[in-house]
Amino acid sequence: MISSLDLADVQGNIVKAYGRYGFPLARYAFFAIDDGKLGRSLVKKLTPLVTTSVPWSDESPMDIPAVAVNIAFTYEGLRMLDVPEDTLHGFPDEFSMGMKARRDIIGDTGPNHYKYWDPMWNDAGDERIQNVHIMIGINGKEDHVLEKSYQKILQILSDNGGVRQLEGHRGPNGTLLPYQPAVAIPGGKEHFGYSDGISSTFFKGCGESPRHVIGGGKPTGGDPRTIDGWAPLETGEFLLGHPDESFEYPEAPGPPLFSRNGTYMVYRKLHQNVGTFNSFLDAEGAKYPGGSESFAAKIGGRWRNGAPLVTFPTEESANRFAAELGALYLKSQSGPLPDADKDRYKELQLQLVAFDYLDDAEGATCPFGAHTRRANPRSSLQFGVDKPFDTPGALANRRRIIRRGLPYGCVENSAGDDGDHGVIMMVLNADLSRQFEFVQQQWFNYGNDFKLGNDRDPLLGNHGFNVNGRGDGRMIIEGDAKTSTPPYFCGRIPTLVETRGGDYFFVPSMTCLRMIGLGIIDPT
Repeated sequence: MISSLDLADVQGNIVKAYGRYGFPLARYAFFAIDDGKLGRSLVKKLTPLVTTSVPWSDESPMDIPAVAVNIAFTYEGLRMLDVPEDTLHGFPDEFSMGMKARRDIIGDTGPNHYKYWDPMWNDAGDERIQNVHIMIGINGKEDHVLEKSYQKILQILSDNGGVRQLEGHRGPNGTLLPYQPAVAIPGGKEHFGYSDGISSTFFKGCGESPRHVIGGGKPTGGDPRTIDGWAPLETGEFLLGHPDESFEYPEAPGPPLFSRNGTYMVYRKLHQNVGTFNSFLDAEGAKYPGGSESFAAKIGGRWRNGAPLVTFPTEESANRFAAELGALYLKSQSGPLPDADKDRYKELQLQLVAFDYLDDAEGATCPFGAHTRRANPRSSLQFGVDKPFDTPGALANRRRIIRRGLPYGCVENSAGDDGDHGVIMMVLNADLSRQFEFVQQQWFNYGNDFKLGNDRDPLLGNHGFNVNGRGDGRMIIEGDAKTSTPPYFCGRIPTLVETRGGDYFFVPSMTCLRMIGLGIIDPT
């Protein structure tokens, strides 16, 4: 696809889902700036290492590097780098306040409160103080390549001075690590057993293959299985300096070259209570008419093998689909697929994302409260509308986010919640309040948009402290009048995912990185 964006000016993790290019490993390192001048010198030295969004060809693996490096800054980090006050004042309040101070809005209370976070995030003991100034993410294909890149960065840091690495990430057996490691689980799963990283977000100028607009763009009301059923989202939903879905420019600090092609990133370390999840699934699955796997699909919105409920309503159809997709994947690993198999493989891959909820307006197949339906309602918020909107996803398009990240840790005891394992979730968007915070507050920790009152997301919602493995969450699995299936009421849902660290970051463009490094930002 020909892009209207200067992709060489956009950092790579904004456009590229690195996992899709065979990067199963990552390290996330965080730093504090003690000297602004030396901090700017470090940024100048690191800028040539940063990976941009210039497209890679997934058809030509030799074009893909072995490692990718990206960099981002907190508000306090930009202040420590002597970014002018007029520019700093142009940032929105939610960014300048930081994640800890926004805890009541995003649900980081109770078991998610920052006092339970990893020590690295709690050295100050005060939400008004931001310890973290710089984040560097390194994604790689092999551990030795990752280590080489990491050591190179540490050497630059040591030679430069004025910036120190922050340590204290919880690791296995209570160890504290100097960086946060992450690694993909074989089969593309996360620790609850769901297939992960299936969908992506497609916006104008992103440079990705046009077929990724299916399921990744915004619904048009056409056939969701075809490109005509989707349109790219506006660039300004994800990059500053470009028009968004309302054809306005998102709020951004000046000068224009400082913010253009930059974005905001939410970094969250999310611990998964695997033992509690397994116990909850066993208990409810024993009561739910379809059994535990069907119940897991109803709360997730997908079968755990990745098949979407609205396309594959029965466990048998989902398993058949996954078996065929898996067989073709294994065949592709041993050599190029014949044309017929290649076409079928692409067709099956599209079925993972090529769906809408227009034919499930009552939630009979995929419940309104299911996690994936909450995270991206597509065109399912048109309650009481006889004729679908001309823009079916209008109520959801302005809440879209780009999700990146990987699982971390290893589950040693599937019957317990101890240990250090979960998901590193990173969200990219141009408006923290309208996009990430809205989804987190209104769709994950509240349910009114789905006519569910204050019912929270069963998987990511904050259901309070667990007592005997139970919380205060609830969910209705809608019935089906066509088959005389009654609704199922699930209560005492425990908190399954708990926050263990994070903050809000600004991901600058390459131009902005050079401006910071040279100290030539003039807001006038």
